[in-house]
Amino acid sequence: MHPTVRRGLDRFEVGARVGDFELLTELGSGAFARVFLARQRSMQRLVAVKISADSGTEPQTLAQLDHDYIVRVFDQLVLDPPDDGSPRLRLLYMQFLPGGTLLGLLRWVRATPPAERSGRLLLDAIDAAMTEKGEIRPADSSVRREIAALSWPDTVAWLGRRLAAALDHAADRGVLHRDVKPANVLLTAEGVPKLADFNISFSENAGTSPLSYFGGSLAYMSPEQLEASHPGHDRSAADLEARSDLFSLGVLLWELLTGTKPFDDTGADDPAWGDQTRLEAMLAARSAGVSNSALRQLPPDCPPALRRVLLRCLEPERTNRWPDGTVLAEQFDLCLDPRSRNLVDPPAGSYRIRLRPFMVVLMALAIAVPNALAVRYKTWQNSGLLVQRLEPAAREALHIVSVVTNVISFALGTVMLVFLSRHAILIPRALRAGRRVSTDELGRAGRQSLLLGDRAAVVALLFWITAAAILPATVKASTGELEARTTVQFLTSNAIGCAVAVTYAFFLITFYMVRCVYPIFLQQGHLFHTDAATLRGLLQRCGWYLAVAASIPLIAMVAITLLPTEDLLPTLVSLRAVYLGSVVAFIGSYVLFRAIEADIRALIRVVDPPVRTRSTRLG
Repeated sequence: MHPTVRRGLDRFEVGARVGDFELLTELGSGAFARVFLARQRSMQRLVAVKISADSGTEPQTLAQLDHDYIVRVFDQLVLDPPDDGSPRLRLLYMQFLPGGTLLGLLRWVRATPPAERSGRLLLDAIDAAMTEKGEIRPADSSVRREIAALSWPDTVAWLGRRLAAALDHAADRGVLHRDVKPANVLLTAEGVPKLADFNISFSENAGTSPLSYFGGSLAYMSPEQLEASHPGHDRSAADLEARSDLFSLGVLLWELLTGTKPFDDTGADDPAWGDQTRLEAMLAARSAGVSNSALRQLPPDCPPALRRVLLRCLEPERTNRWPDGTVLAEQFDLCLDPRSRNLVDPPAGSYRIRLRPFMVVLMALAIAVPNALAVRYKTWQNSGLLVQRLEPAAREALHIVSVVTNVISFALGTVMLVFLSRHAILIPRALRAGRRVSTDELGRAGRQSLLLGDRAAVVALLFWITAAAILPATVKASTGELEARTTVQFLTSNAIGCAVAVTYAFFLITFYMVRCVYPIFLQQGHLFHTDAATLRGLLQRCGWYLAVAASIPLIAMVAITLLPTEDLLPTLVSLRAVYLGSVVAFIGSYVLFRAIEADIRALIRVVDPPVRTRSTRLG
């Protein structure tokens, strides 16, 4: 800044009157501006007054932005030129926020042991700032109660969600912040963060270097913004985009979470280094990514989801970061929902992570075991009622047809299900191998995983219906006749077996897919909003399958009542077994149903924007 501008700023003192404003106290002072708490006499309200050189487009920029998490600018005045010949100054008056800044909060964070940090720390910092200004904290506030109940990582995510929304609002209007740092985030008395000081840009005026112009802001800049400040790079400020601000937000939030910045710029602070050397050192630190020593600074209660979200903000290559503030805000919403975040990002060592590589084996068991039990029951039941009455030749023919039907059914069913679920099987393997997968492939694999339980049930149903037609036809072809009673007994045992095979396989597969597999695709950072309808449909069908599971004991009881007296004794053991077994299996199905229901509702909160919007308070 030109020294005459500094001289012009220094002439304003607390107690002075500038036009319609009485300067009550100084809120902050920097190299380029001074900020005062002032009373606007005509409106009888307190405002924040920023006095700076009459240059740049900050007032016009802020006038475009009307958002809950951006400081509201009321108007500007161009002050009369001073008599000493110093440059003309500008007065910008805006919404007064008494809660201090995130810079003040950072001082509290560093002075507080990690184990003692929580949402209360944010409120304590705000109360201290308000006391210093003579303000009284709100007596009753739902937002403050919400913050007080949060852990420290959740508090950081809560702040991040709102700041990401503010940056997205600005980016939608073609405005980049370019100076996201703790001092530029103000806090309301309730703890709501609001961005200020938009659209900072650097021009190489005589005697001004990037380091002297930006100062501490450089530590929060993205690699591409540092390159734009470096005279040896071709990149310019015009090349920056919204993801540069998201990088800066990631640095800010990491510092709030841990008390330290994610990148070690110690060497860059050496005054013996020249500007270019220091910028190059900072670029090298960011290109190397977040170090292991920085990762060890994360608090023990930091959810894996928040760790993943912040690390993606801090990717050196901007194409690997979150695409925009909306997506980032959605990710912070996910971090604030304990069940949802634990589904998408399970804790280290969770069985959900350990079971993921065994998808094919577990799916085979989930299908084979219920079908094998159903076939065993049907064979046992039919043997006691029907097979023993047949001639040896007819019995042998029925046995051969049954074996062939079962083998073909299992083989064809396996081929069909592998084909129908190929993306759900292959894409997780590709991700584990570190290969890049397109968003379309992720979406396709996610939908296949959600529908796999239904598809397995449909395939099993088709083959059981086929068996229901083939086996009675075989008996008739072998004996020349088929009694109505025999047909009813065949169909009843087949219906029970079909219900067992279809229902229990569905619940086992759906439980595994919803809890272990589908979240893999959300973990890649893209929330598939169209999946909300698929999830709701799946939840509805779970209720239908539960009703079928509940009907199995009833069908078994009906089967007993339909049997003639002479057939009761040979089949009593098998019917009792299927009745008691189906009761136990129904209890298991109900337990799985409740777990699936809770998981699906949590996933709907993740992928469905309307639900998320309604549940997110403005605070």
